[in-house]
Amino acid sequence: MERVVFLVDMNAFFISCEMTRNRELIGKPAAVAGDPSRRTGIILAANYEARSYGVKTAMVLHEALKLCPDMQLVPPDHSFYQKMSHEVMQILYNYTPSIEKNSIDEAWLDMSGTEALFGKPVQAAETIMADIKTTLGLWCSIGISDNKFLAKMASDMKKPLGITELWLKDVQYKLWPLPVNNMYGIGSKTASKLKGLGIQTIGDLAGYDRGQLIKSFGKVGEEYHLKANGIDDSPILLQSEDIKSIGRSTTLPQDSTDLDYLKLVLMALAEDVGMTARRNDKRGRTIHLTIKFSSFESISRQMTIPATCATKDIFGAGLKLLRDNLNKNKPIRLIGISLGGFEDQELHQLSLFEDTIEDARYEKIDRVMDEIRDKYGLEKVQRAALIKKS
Repeated sequence: MERVVFLVDMNAFFISCEMTRNRELIGKPAAVAGDPSRRTGIILAANYEARSYGVKTAMVLHEALKLCPDMQLVPPDHSFYQKMSHEVMQILYNYTPSIEKNSIDEAWLDMSGTEALFGKPVQAAETIMADIKTTLGLWCSIGISDNKFLAKMASDMKKPLGITELWLKDVQYKLWPLPVNNMYGIGSKTASKLKGLGIQTIGDLAGYDRGQLIKSFGKVGEEYHLKANGIDDSPILLQSEDIKSIGRSTTLPQDSTDLDYLKLVLMALAEDVGMTARRNDKRGRTIHLTIKFSSFESISRQMTIPATCATKDIFGAGLKLLRDNLNKNKPIRLIGISLGGFEDQELHQLSLFEDTIEDARYEKIDRVMDEIRDKYGLEKVQRAALIKKS
């Protein structure tokens, strides 16, 4: 199976978080900065309007204000950014349990073997990007590759809202022409030393004598050489943070109050949630429904059910919540459903005798359908209600 690694990098994260709770910052030059009242400190994050004036992260504040005098400044709120980072990670866990958080605003995802669930890598990246944007109002860029290093390099190639593929076969054309100081893991001092050896580009580094690099830099010199050639076998180091919920949402092509249509949308979302839950051996007791109306008013409703990963149960609970909150005078713009309140897996094994024969049968059918989809593709087996009539 071909390895597929994503690096999800949140764009201008700190100031983007601030813009989600202060809409007056949107469309105007703004930055999170240390002690703005005293005009001291540095820029921690600038939005793209401020960057268009030349403002950069880590720039001294008084220099940034010379470039952009009207820039709005916001003091840092690290607890809020940690909270938003946690919410981003919970969205990512909906797509794979194999996640390594690299920093507060970026993470590697092992997406190998998920094509049957989310489509080809670019399609999956588009879905993740839209999910984060719709759910949290945040932007990200995503790098796609065979390994962590190339995925990280790819994520930096197009911002904001960029999706870039950089496979091992692309290294010679996409990676090697870049300046050596652009290479992830090489700081300014190392770059200066490399340039002293006549190494100007990543391609120069890839073709340089490995023995000489080891002599000049020690063991890390060999690592520079391997990565410059696109080689990185490092694994995704799983985080201790567990999946708290599995959810899917979608913005409708047209606002609607048609229950029959909304049921089909909800069923497709519940199917996706159920497949992901079964893939990760998760059974949840809490069904959470989110509705955004055409007025942009949002409501969230939830109910508790016996622990399940069966699509039928997830859909049934979601449908009840939908029916209870449908208003013919308030067209729906967005609908989302999630499964949470996961039970301990060992406890589930001990309580299997409580499961009814019918519940077990439905889960078994779901798992057989999942196996067929994993092997032959999502379109090979679908629920009758979801098949488009010709």
